[in-house]
Amino acid sequence: MSPDTAILDSRYAWTRLALSLVIATVGSAGIWSIVVVMPAIQADFGVARGDVSLPYTLTMLGFALGNLVIGRIVDRFGITVTLIASALLIAAATGMAALSPSVPVLTGLQFVIGFGSAVGFGPLIADVSQWFLRRRGIAVAIAASGNYLAGAVWPVILAGVLAGQGWRAVYLVLAASTLAIVIPLAFFLRRRVPLAARAHADTLSIARASATGLSPRMLMLLLGLAGIGCCVAMSMPQVHIVSYCVDLGYGPAVGSQMLSLMLLGGVASRLVSGLLADRLGGVRTLLIGSGLQCLALFLYLPSDGLTSLYIVSLVFGLAQGGIVPSYAVIVREYMPSEEAGRRVGFVLMGTILGMALGGWMSGWIYDLTGSYKMAFLNGIAWNFLNIGIMVLILMRTRTRSPSPLPA
Repeated sequence: MSPDTAILDSRYAWTRLALSLVIATVGSAGIWSIVVVMPAIQADFGVARGDVSLPYTLTMLGFALGNLVIGRIVDRFGITVTLIASALLIAAATGMAALSPSVPVLTGLQFVIGFGSAVGFGPLIADVSQWFLRRRGIAVAIAASGNYLAGAVWPVILAGVLAGQGWRAVYLVLAASTLAIVIPLAFFLRRRVPLAARAHADTLSIARASATGLSPRMLMLLLGLAGIGCCVAMSMPQVHIVSYCVDLGYGPAVGSQMLSLMLLGGVASRLVSGLLADRLGGVRTLLIGSGLQCLALFLYLPSDGLTSLYIVSLVFGLAQGGIVPSYAVIVREYMPSEEAGRRVGFVLMGTILGMALGGWMSGWIYDLTGSYKMAFLNGIAWNFLNIGIMVLILMRTRTRSPSPLPA
């Protein structure tokens, strides 16, 4: 093995992964803050549940677009410059959000926050994936866990800020944290993957792609549609658990705790799924996660007691956490490294569009029916779409996924 290819899976690669995880945890905070402050904003401006769900929807639309656009920027300019620019954008938008005079203004700023926050998800995952070969699955899972760690840590922190100083102070805390943490750490990621290491990994990707019987374009479209389906389902508990707890009389603090528990379970699920992906391949791992998520959604239907909701939220987190990282693993298994940013960005954009659509749709269904029961059933139906697409891809695979490389 040449010195250039030895950099893959090296100690430096793992150190870089650890820094990326911290960056992702801080950089993704903005997409979870709106979930925590949603009830307070609804009370402050006196709007309907569907209307106050729109800022989240625009956040996820911005997040989706950011994964695609920023992914392309990373392919061209590298991750460091992109992280710094995105951190400045997030800080500016969150600072202005603290001064929002209305929900429409806040909605527009949340779109910008979501766009900038995307740098800590797809683009950062794509960058990490290039530094690993044998352990790519677990590396991608760890990088993707930053998004869930943000959802586990920040709601608890921000709930305290919300209770003591109001929802506007929440945005000021996010602005300061992003500037203080993301920008300094970004300078440690300036090193690029050697060309020889890229070429070695791409040879294996081309071999895998030829085994599927699907063109890269068709595979991308199918994965994008599957991502929408799984994440419409995923968004129901993740976006509305705080509001659901408020409706049941448990309060926003309890809802924030359930969200944190759900996402901590998601972190554990992502790590386990990463290990599975290194053995089973991304497609099989994704299908397992999607099936377990659907089962967990069914468990929400009869649950409205405090203890049962805590348990089901943990079960849901453990079931679904590994789904989204599996898409990135699939892309890197079948696509060359020079396209990693935009290919991963496109597929993850589909998952985020699903979160945006599902977040709004659940609020709209609630306004129509007065409860979340039909919203859960709607999520289950979309989950079946995801399962169907993944089964189709698996059936069209002409050979078994390549065996993992020797350690």
